[in-house]
Amino acid sequence: MDGDQLLTSGLFLSVVALTIYITFRASRGTKGTDDFFAGGRSFSGFQNGLAIGGDYMSAASFLGISGLIALSGYDGFLYSIGFLVAWLVALLLVAEVLRNSGKYTMADQLAYRMKQRPVRTAAATSTVVVSIFYLLAQMVGAGALVTLLLGVESEALKNLTIFFVGVLMIFYVTIGGMKGTTWVQIVKAVLLMIGSALIVILVLAQFHFNLSELLGSAAANSGKDGFLDPGLKYGADTTSKINFVSLGLALVLGTAGLPHILIRFYTVPTSRDARKSVLWAIGLIGVFYLMTIVLGFGAAALLDTQLGSAVQKSGGNLASPLLAEEVGGGAGTVGGAVLLAVIAAVAFATILAVVAGLTLTSSASVAHDLYNSVFRKGEASEGEELKVARISAGIIGLISIILAIPAQKLNVAFLVALAFAIAASANLPSIIYNMFWRRFNTRGAVWSIYGGLISSVGLVIFSPVVSGKLNPDGSNAALLPTSIDISWFPLENPGIVSIPLAFFLGWLGTVTSREPSAEERFTELEVRALTGAGAEAALEH
Repeated sequence: MDGDQLLTSGLFLSVVALTIYITFRASRGTKGTDDFFAGGRSFSGFQNGLAIGGDYMSAASFLGISGLIALSGYDGFLYSIGFLVAWLVALLLVAEVLRNSGKYTMADQLAYRMKQRPVRTAAATSTVVVSIFYLLAQMVGAGALVTLLLGVESEALKNLTIFFVGVLMIFYVTIGGMKGTTWVQIVKAVLLMIGSALIVILVLAQFHFNLSELLGSAAANSGKDGFLDPGLKYGADTTSKINFVSLGLALVLGTAGLPHILIRFYTVPTSRDARKSVLWAIGLIGVFYLMTIVLGFGAAALLDTQLGSAVQKSGGNLASPLLAEEVGGGAGTVGGAVLLAVIAAVAFATILAVVAGLTLTSSASVAHDLYNSVFRKGEASEGEELKVARISAGIIGLISIILAIPAQKLNVAFLVALAFAIAASANLPSIIYNMFWRRFNTRGAVWSIYGGLISSVGLVIFSPVVSGKLNPDGSNAALLPTSIDISWFPLENPGIVSIPLAFFLGWLGTVTSREPSAEERFTELEVRALTGAGAEAALEH
């Protein structure tokens, strides 16, 4: 290992050591389920806004979106737009009412006026599946980063990195709980904003702070016609255009159904703080996504993005780190090594923070919804619930490690878009119906959750994502080998089918059920959601 790689690896290990220290410090204050699942509801709106930003600005944003812009131009930037606009849905429809009407998980709000066991089982299943899809993206990003950090192409080393990240995320959750995870996310958000701003300034300086000059150079260097026009990735034919509409639906509606984002609204003391945290998050995320324009087009202008290049072979995931190295002076220079080290370390901190939040969300749902509410009928002690949460964190981590290894060739932003589609299909319809439709009942909720979950995951399995897709150079771009092709569903994102289907099934299940009306419980839920009255009370029948 040469001096540059030693410097890079040293900085990376320093960030990991910092996050471990934060986790140990936070673990001292984690005493019960309220601390472990909701951080003792002790975070301010500003702190939670930073943590939400840290949770949301994942490897998909920092590595994936900039890479998609570098490879696909204008069409890659559409991911940034979708991710940002989605926060308006979360702010206007979900944040405050969920904070007021829930306790630890999404299922608390759903099960308040319905039968506990079927609804909590469905919601917990959905939470775990969405979280695992999201975890795949983060671990794929980790494998790509280590390839660049250590200058090797060894598949075994990439797989070892994914295992290492999985072990770390299990550690964060089992030791630090929500308090440790939140502080890691806050530190990571600050580091990410500073690191991104530094690279953006250096890129713009190369083009005399003239955005038009930057875009022109990007278009010329890309070697692609229409690089700055819509349609390069999603305009070739009718199928690709429909695929873009499907992607847009998933991005805009998915955030309000993401379990690891929803659970963050329970970490603040009041509904006002929940609104504040979303507003701070929107500001932070908005600025960051504006910076992805410069990161992506800067990579297109200054790096080789042609077939066979490092950027193209990584699915675009290495665009930002390689751009940092380039603007620092290029490969082999001290400046390039320092900037690569800083950005790689920040990206790794990003991955660690997000995987911890996802694992915590899943383990909380398994322990609180399945173990305590379904199996033990609400009679489990806090100690039992915490023990199950820690065990389930380990199991979920291992499952994610196993699934992430074959997914390394896919762009991380694209993988996250699949998680958004599943979240928008399985979670959002039932949340919206439960809050705004008086007649909604248990059958409607269960049909909506399972219908959205099964249809979205099923369509992904039979889509070009899993089999039958090739890169422009003829190499395999799907998860399964080229000898297997089960891709009868033509779209890469299932949202345009699965999201309306979930809404329809929620309506159909409700109107065909003979379940007695629970209008009184709806009125109680409505008052709680709109006023916060009784928000701290345990939500049990």
